[in-house]
Amino acid sequence: MNVLGIDIGGSALKGAPVDTAKGTLLAERFRVPTETVLTPAKVARAAREIVEHFDWKGPVGIGFPGVVRGECILSSANLHPAFIGCNGEALFRKALSLPVSLLNDADAAGLAEVAFGAGRGRKGTVLMLTFGTGVGSALFVDGRLYPNSELGHLPMDGHPAEKRVSAAAKERKGLSYKKWAGRVSDYLQVIETILFPQLIIVGGGISQEHAEWFKHLQISTPVVPARFLNEAGIVGAALHAAGRPSGG
Repeated sequence: MNVLGIDIGGSALKGAPVDTAKGTLLAERFRVPTETVLTPAKVARAAREIVEHFDWKGPVGIGFPGVVRGECILSSANLHPAFIGCNGEALFRKALSLPVSLLNDADAAGLAEVAFGAGRGRKGTVLMLTFGTGVGSALFVDGRLYPNSELGHLPMDGHPAEKRVSAAAKERKGLSYKKWAGRVSDYLQVIETILFPQLIIVGGGISQEHAEWFKHLQISTPVVPARFLNEAGIVGAALHAAGRPSGG
């Protein structure tokens, strides 16, 4: 089954058609920048741009950066507050005139990694973390997803952890990889104490530079880059829409 996957981020929407049997993109991803905080209607129109770019007529899976319960969006930390309480699937179905499936963006990335990537076949507790505008998380136990874990909001120094350890925070503060990795280590040590995961998979754009900062991490749990790097959310959103189980 081929599905169009769309990953909504704080700075852009990215999408591509996906072969959900193989977990591969069928075309080069298309990116729509969002330089300001867009309203739900404007984000839906940006998603429409992706649909029109591929002349897509089939089902669409969308990863959203917030808590998604059923069809409803319950949080929107890095996007417009009007998303809170919005029926997300109805919003995008109306804009796209296509079948739509919606889930948390980090959960989408985790689904891709557990089905086809770095977490495939791994037993026990596997944690996916995405470092971008914020910090997303996807928690799996024996391949089964615990949805909407939102571990980027763990408190650190009186603030959500993502305000200190996201890729955006690194850029905003002008931190070196070593300095930033020190902050990330503090964050991961807290997670280690709470969850004792067997594996941590790191995604988001900064995962492409993992050689620059993994070496500075101080943590006992093995940490590996996402196989899909910054395309995991696209693939996982498509898998969710296709109804593929998280364990592959």
